Amino acid sequence: MNQHRTPLFTALKKHAAGNPVQFHIPGHKKGLGTDAEFREFIGDNALSIDLINIAPLDDLHQPTGVIQEAQKLAAKAFGADYTYFSVQGTSNAIMTMILSVCSPGEKIIVPRNIHKSVMSAIIFSGAKPVFVSPVQDENLGIDHGITTSALERALKRHPDAKGVLVINPTYFGVCADLRSIVDLAHRYGVPVLVDEAHGVLIHFHEDLPVSAMQAGADIAATSVHKLGGSMTQSSVLNLNAKTGLINPQRVQTIMSMLTTTSTSYILLASLDTSRRNLALNGHEMAERTIQLSNYARETINTIEGLYSFGKEILGTEATFDLDPTKLNIHVRHLGITGYETENWLREKYNIEVELSDMYNILCLITPGDTQESVDKLLAALRVLSAIHYSKGEIYELKVQVPEIPQLALIPRDAFYADTQLVPFRESAGYIIAEFIYVYPPGIPILLPGEVITQDNIDYIIDHVEIGLPVKGPEDRSITNVKVIVEADPIS
Repeated sequence: MNQHRTPLFTALKKHAAGNPVQFHIPGHKKGLGTDAEFREFIGDNALSIDLINIAPLDDLHQPTGVIQEAQKLAAKAFGADYTYFSVQGTSNAIMTMILSVCSPGEKIIVPRNIHKSVMSAIIFSGAKPVFVSPVQDENLGIDHGITTSALERALKRHPDAKGVLVINPTYFGVCADLRSIVDLAHRYGVPVLVDEAHGVLIHFHEDLPVSAMQAGADIAATSVHKLGGSMTQSSVLNLNAKTGLINPQRVQTIMSMLTTTSTSYILLASLDTSRRNLALNGHEMAERTIQLSNYARETINTIEGLYSFGKEILGTEATFDLDPTKLNIHVRHLGITGYETENWLREKYNIEVELSDMYNILCLITPGDTQESVDKLLAALRVLSAIHYSKGEIYELKVQVPEIPQLALIPRDAFYADTQLVPFRESAGYIIAEFIYVYPPGIPILLPGEVITQDNIDYIIDHVEIGLPVKGPEDRSITNVKVIVEADPIS
């Protein structure tokens, strides 16, 4: 296939050049009906291809023309049998994966450090999650992936599971042995679903970890917009149909059910053109990015009080490989938190980072970075070290998550059950009806249907008191929490 082609983008440009008289949505009609300042800022070219699924431009919900051609080119580029474009981000692709394999009451094996979209899909599907704890690095304060041995224990206990979901790579760039995980799951006849949100580049360079398709996984949700150059909210869902464990037509049906009928052709065009760029130049793009990342990491590790881990952490089941373009910067030895570091970089140097937690900040090095942008970050970090090194106490708090709570109800049943509010400090033994996530390390502490324990309560309160944000509860102060209505708490 000719990867120089951009069938969808080319069709959009041709359509715009014809200057058709439009009596369809969007109502701004090539920008003429929109705010003048916005039009000037965005530009007429972008507004001219903000279109809908009229005949010459195909239909994402049932592609037979230029979108189908673009998706076939993407499948070839990513090593998949089928590729489905998503204009609702990787969240939509992840939900499609789960709904494609799970029906109400069926089990799916998932790591505890899942994205919220996974739990959304579990609630929508009525599936029963079987949680596997990721390996935690208490020194760095981050979580890695699940191990093959932990997955094998889960499969032995739950051979009727309908899917295994794996995060590869993690937010911090760490990968487990994906090929072994895939081989193990397939021996049980269970499909492997990969959250590959942070791994679009790995398919295009031999020095990066193996991609989901290269490892033989059945399906993978990949964020092209995160690192691959397309616009925010544009992603792909790649399917390996060779195993026969997932039906391609069912995937298309569910993707369509979850997708807006007002699909953004600007997002679709950015996927089409980014695919071309990755297919033709992906290796070179990844090579430059790796070199910049390695330069940044080596320099950071010469700055007093800072540490950016590299391949020295590898060698365990959970730390099998590393994507070096994820630049994790450990700041604990400066006596400040990652949150404080993020705010300082923003206020003093106009630098924005991807993530911060108790111990770390995370900076993503992408093909859009330059020597200049990286040097600005390094210069700021040198100043940060000069200000704080040896001047503050080192944070000794160990990031330890309580044991996974008992799942008393399928999350869907708990989410839709009758609820009541109880004081959070007195909620031990009740079945929670909402989510509670504490950061770090980003692992959900309580999910609908789980029994609240005193350890959960103490953990959440301790972390709130030191300034860590809590997400999920309707009562943001966490004074009260929603629980299932029942006569007595479970003892």
